[in-house]
Amino acid sequence: MFHKEGYKIMTVTAIVLIAINIVSYNLIETYWVKFLILVVSILFFLLIIQFFRNPARRTVHNNEHIVSPVDGKVVVIEEVYEKEYFKDKRLQISIFMSPINVHVTRHPVGGKVKFSKYHPGKFLVAWHPKSSEENERTTVVVENEVVGEVLYRQIAGALAKRIVNYAKEGTEVVQGSDSGFIKFGSRVDVFLPLGTKVNVGINDKVKGGVSVIADVAS
Repeated sequence: MFHKEGYKIMTVTAIVLIAINIVSYNLIETYWVKFLILVVSILFFLLIIQFFRNPARRTVHNNEHIVSPVDGKVVVIEEVYEKEYFKDKRLQISIFMSPINVHVTRHPVGGKVKFSKYHPGKFLVAWHPKSSEENERTTVVVENEVVGEVLYRQIAGALAKRIVNYAKEGTEVVQGSDSGFIKFGSRVDVFLPLGTKVNVGINDKVKGGVSVIADVAS
């Protein structure tokens, strides 16, 4: 199963690669060169389609849980000052996605979208300390009746040239449902109320819509 954001890119890539191989077949006489072009074309196309895969995920809905919005590795867990929306201290959990990870972004909690904003910006590497504030990014805040307001931020990386965000202010969203897509690598920051219990550690691998990264402390 593939994400709808990838259909156009996959189709164009397939057409271009087929054209290249037709031209090489007719113009190049050396067999091993034609074969090499074919192999490279197949490998490149497989790389593209794996990037846009969209595996089905079964989210166990729980208003006390915050699930990971993306697949990847936890790279930051710290208390920070969030200055765009909350303008106070929050608990930040950042998840880095490599090019081989699934890049679908999912709602970490269910509730009402209170804020959704796109910011144009740079394309620093995703682990750069200033990427959260200077890179192309989107900020979404969902209000959950138990956890409160949860902010998550899609951040473009050095390879990512487009962020897709489906969250619209005023709409009700379901935990684990599709909220967007980041094309070709990046990271997502999640900002939680202080006192939220963290269930992951640095370098832990998480699955979007499945892994519970935090919950309301009892």
